[in-house]
Amino acid sequence: MSRIKILRYLTLAALGIILTRLFFIQIIEHDAWVAKANEQHTLLETITAKRGEIYMLDGNDPVAVVLNQTVYQVIIDPAITPQDELQTLLDETVEKHANLDEVYNIEGLRYYIVARNVPYSSAVKIAEKGLGGVWLKESNARVYPEGEMASTVLGFVNADGIGQYGVEGSLNHLLSGKDGLLKTISDVNNVALSIGDNNIKIPAEDGKNVVLTIDRTLEKNVEEMTEQALASSVATNAAVLIMDPNNGEVLAMTTIPGYNPADYGNVKDASSYINQVTEVPYEPASICKTFTYSAAINEGKMTADTTYFNQGYVMVDGWKIQNAEQRASIYGTIDMRTALYWSLNSGSIQALKLLGDDPDSINQKGRELLYDYYYNKFRLGRPTDIELIEAVGYIEDPNEGWGRNSTYANMTFGQNLGITMIQTATAFSAVVNGGIWRTPTIVAGTLENGRLTPLESNAIEEQILKADTSAAMRSMLVNNRSYKVRAGIDKPGYDVGGKSGTAQVIRDGVYDDTYAELVGSYIGFVAPSGEMPSYVIMIKMWGEGQSVGSGEPMALFDTLSNYIINYLKIRPGGV
Repeated sequence: MSRIKILRYLTLAALGIILTRLFFIQIIEHDAWVAKANEQHTLLETITAKRGEIYMLDGNDPVAVVLNQTVYQVIIDPAITPQDELQTLLDETVEKHANLDEVYNIEGLRYYIVARNVPYSSAVKIAEKGLGGVWLKESNARVYPEGEMASTVLGFVNADGIGQYGVEGSLNHLLSGKDGLLKTISDVNNVALSIGDNNIKIPAEDGKNVVLTIDRTLEKNVEEMTEQALASSVATNAAVLIMDPNNGEVLAMTTIPGYNPADYGNVKDASSYINQVTEVPYEPASICKTFTYSAAINEGKMTADTTYFNQGYVMVDGWKIQNAEQRASIYGTIDMRTALYWSLNSGSIQALKLLGDDPDSINQKGRELLYDYYYNKFRLGRPTDIELIEAVGYIEDPNEGWGRNSTYANMTFGQNLGITMIQTATAFSAVVNGGIWRTPTIVAGTLENGRLTPLESNAIEEQILKADTSAAMRSMLVNNRSYKVRAGIDKPGYDVGGKSGTAQVIRDGVYDDTYAELVGSYIGFVAPSGEMPSYVIMIKMWGEGQSVGSGEPMALFDTLSNYIINYLKIRPGGV
């Protein structure tokens, strides 16, 4: 056979194979190949929702304290984009970008984000270069114009756009919104084309703008005054909570020191992010005598005039529990008003005995009643359901475990338990506001088109104490300030009441009896004379290895109160 015939047969065979393959592609496998083609030329892109902004109040007007700034992502197709030119461009325009050698070594890669949070000015320069396979995607970055102010309340947004800590974390579901989707035909550079019957565009649902109940000016000044107090104290840390006991709204909440949410990575460790008011259970010590007394008065077991014999200590389960205050003038028979004034541990233990109907000993009935008030009525050791991340804490069971009597004796003056500042202040508010426990709140609502809309709420409002009990407790708390020391409020016409607490710390599982480190707390209220309290302030001050008493928090309470009376224009009573 001649070479020409062989070549002819080979050519015919090749054409046959090609025609057969074309038949299969165009007829038999048509749909599959169309799908592959569409896949290569179809752009699927997430439309990022705009994150909601956060506001505080200036009087009744919302003012933004967390804003969005438009930034860009730089995205490339490594199969198209020239690496050397891209490297030069990114080095000239972007402070931080991906390692291009690593990116270009990924086999088959067609999509990669090489830079994030690129400002507009840099994005313009990148766009003007016109490199193939490079496109810019608009996104948002958080801006915190107030710096460190209320940082542990606000939280921050991480590199993945997810809220962390504070309101950014607890209300991330409201703030983040819902991303949309763009599906369309794209050109060789992955640029969307507005053609095609199968285009899909699902718009993004932007996040909600959240308005906090916090007063911005009040918060700013509270932080400055707290920092000044720390500067002249052995304490290195402080937390302050100011709330309206009549509606549960938080007016100020701060942890000092804070951090800059815009530079959240520049901290010593993650403890810098913690909100000491809501996330850290601790022992507020003698502040809890307020709750023990309230329970006994509310049950009709005692009054402020009820007496007992004070010998300076009480023996419980073989343990000697002493009073911090030891002086001859208060030994012997004294009333409960005097015991609270001198913050005697023997007085709060006596209230527990009276709850059990036995003035001489602690029993099961007394323990169970105190547990019912602490845990069920005052909701200590339980979440308050404020719109922030909360720790739970704990209240000891009245019957399970060893040494229940001594445990509960210590609980009457705020040790052997763990409760947060927000739990403590909410319970204290119920003691002084007429006996009503209200769910605390830090969110006034959402803001849209200038209109403030309250959030749907399952807030609790429950009468847990009789109004007479609340009135009796207010009188005793005012008495604590009125004749022991001159109230530090330098204006007439106001009732000032409160309770201090100085807590030992636990070292190696036991209380440190050297008192080398103490945590000082104070909680109090100010009211126009003869009226309901206008606000409650709780302060905690501490420092590692430092002995911080209650005097420094009390002095800060006075400083803050004098300022707040003027700032909130709280008129004096009897005017």
